[in-house]
Amino acid sequence: MKTVSVADAKSHLSALIATVEAGQGVIITRRGKPVARLVPEPDAEGFGWSDLRKWVAGPAAPGLTVAEMREQNLL
Repeated sequence: MKTVSVADAKSHLSALIATVEAGQGVIITRRGKPVARLVPEPDAEGFGWSDLRKWVAGPAAPGLTVAEMREQNLL
């Protein structure tokens, strides 16, 4: 894991974010002591493209009102 000072982190934040996006963590130090850690965000679960395509295609149960679809977690 890469280690940088607070001053370096402030002046090179964009480069550090690119490092984190590439999968490597970064430890930020103040006076040589670790104070923060930048780590990649875990992959978000949930809505995928296939889910979006199904939703755009139309409601799962035609004839339902918006309120009924919300109650059934279709929206």
